[in-house]
Amino acid sequence: MAEPTRDSIISRVVRILSCFDRSTSALSLSSLARRSGLPLTTTHRLADELLRHGLLERDSAGDLRPGLRMWELANRASHALTLREACLPFMEDVQAAVHHHVTLAVLDRGSALYVERLSAPESPLDAANIAQRMQLHASSSGLVLLAFSEAAVQARALEGPLEKVTPETVTDPAALRRTLADIRQKGFAAPPGIGRTEWIGVAVPVFGPERTAEGPVIAAALNAIVPRTDADVVPRVVVALTTAAHGASRALRGTSGQPATP
Repeated sequence: MAEPTRDSIISRVVRILSCFDRSTSALSLSSLARRSGLPLTTTHRLADELLRHGLLERDSAGDLRPGLRMWELANRASHALTLREACLPFMEDVQAAVHHHVTLAVLDRGSALYVERLSAPESPLDAANIAQRMQLHASSSGLVLLAFSEAAVQARALEGPLEKVTPETVTDPAALRRTLADIRQKGFAAPPGIGRTEWIGVAVPVFGPERTAEGPVIAAALNAIVPRTDADVVPRVVVALTTAAHGASRALRGTSGQPATP
């Protein structure tokens, strides 16, 4: 039996909604209680309330799943929606050029959160799906997001412990700081095998309209996933991504009311 909880109601609701993912899109009430760690009676009461507001709904089998109302509310005024709309045309250009998955990730709560992905049917690789999170030190998008973030953000991310996701994942903070400095200098990241051994993630920064004394603030990382067997195409992918990122950055400045040209 689940232990009683002293979490706030909002915390309990978040625990319930966090139970769903790409591989578990619907759950029975008992499974939801078990996965959330909440008592069955509490889960039943909160699920009924969420159903009334459309944040949960029942599928044809009677199981619970996230409702369209949640999607509606999340997309009404999300900055991620503006980001996706500004970047999508440029992502399409990249995919047409490289014929691999192209993704857009933002820094959120200490991880790289993927907010858009254009899938390439011919690619054998499968990851970095929309709403998926990856560790910052174990993904090219995460490294780019870190490299162009403030020193305090980098310090929090590198204070550890850092998981060695693959044999090639760098977990030493000093080595990672050198990697981040190299990314800032080159303007891109293309580390082989740090998140999945079979691919190279190539990522570049997209800058938003905000600026600090050090320069523009990074808004997202634009990424293409290349099989390691195609390592020779990485320079061409970098050019395609960099060109697209410059266009997306100009578009984001335009959505803020600032001049769209540098």
